[in-house]
Amino acid sequence: MLAHQATYVDHLLETVERERVDVVLVSGDVYDRALPPVDAVALADEALARLAASRARVVLTSGNHDSAQRLGFGARLADAAGVHVRTSLAGVGTPVVLEDEHGPVAVHGLPYLDPELVREPWSLPVRSHEAALGEAMRRVRADLDTRRRARADLRSVVLAHAFVAGSADAVADGEVRASDSERDIAVGGVSLVPTSTFADVDYVALGHLHGRHVLSERVRYSGSPLAYSFSEADHVKGSWLVDLDADGEVHATLVEAPVPRRLARLRGDLEDLLTRADLAEHEQSWVQVTLTDAGRPAQAMERLRRRFPHALALSFDAVVPEVGGLPPSRAAGRSDHDLVAEFVEQMRGQAPTAQEAALLGEAVDACCEDPDLVGSG
Repeated sequence: MLAHQATYVDHLLETVERERVDVVLVSGDVYDRALPPVDAVALADEALARLAASRARVVLTSGNHDSAQRLGFGARLADAAGVHVRTSLAGVGTPVVLEDEHGPVAVHGLPYLDPELVREPWSLPVRSHEAALGEAMRRVRADLDTRRRARADLRSVVLAHAFVAGSADAVADGEVRASDSERDIAVGGVSLVPTSTFADVDYVALGHLHGRHVLSERVRYSGSPLAYSFSEADHVKGSWLVDLDADGEVHATLVEAPVPRRLARLRGDLEDLLTRADLAEHEQSWVQVTLTDAGRPAQAMERLRRRFPHALALSFDAVVPEVGGLPPSRAAGRSDHDLVAEFVEQMRGQAPTAQEAALLGEAVDACCEDPDLVGSG
């Protein structure tokens, strides 16, 4: 997907110039793993260099997929170029202060805060995401209070990487949904951080969830710029273009991201999927297929890829007929071969093919006693 990620970077730079963007906020994850591929690092380096040469500043924080130490390498040098990388606990509570025509804006970039790693240095009473971000926001508010004594017109922005929702009920009702490509960050079965943690902040840019979510006018997930699992097939990807006025009021619009290749989830029997005219629109999509054939067709993926060359995932969900009862363990006049063949037929609704019957016969012969040899010798 490297070429598709590069397409998004081009789109981002075009948006910065077209919309006269002052600052680009990236709330992690930057990479998909702590040791990212060399090509991914090269693309990130190119993207940040292009942003540094643009009209925009950048505030970027580490997510739970990132290695904070590796991502933060050279952060002090990058500051001089207008790319502000925030990955360490030591920087929590120290903002990047920007200026626009309305005055100063304090941007507090909070890296992903692993509750296990911050509990001891911050002397937290419990090990939880809520406690970790609660302490981080205490430090943010202390900084804002100090700065507002000098500038009452100071506005505030926070970047955070967490599973944030109004309540557990909002998650249960599907208002905030996780994706298959997100790594679980639950501690003791709990990952939720309440939206109220960020009260009194003018704008909160959240990372972690790959779907776009509006928790309030001031608290938003932009989601990932591309789909990273088939659970995201219905997502509309993009970024929030946010105007913060002189009073700190938020005016946000969605800027949709380009979709170099769509995702499709197809279900049906193999022959139907290979011949249906209405599926032509998915022939260049990333495709996930669930086959419902009673038996497993031979070379199913190879045949699917002749029509859908970007098919990535294949599963089987055959309708198993109701079984009236299993064959007895030993039936007069029938061999073990007969019983196994009958079992297969009852379980899948059709008799074994000649090739399958031969293979089953070999298996029976290999594991069953020969009654003619019992007691001999």
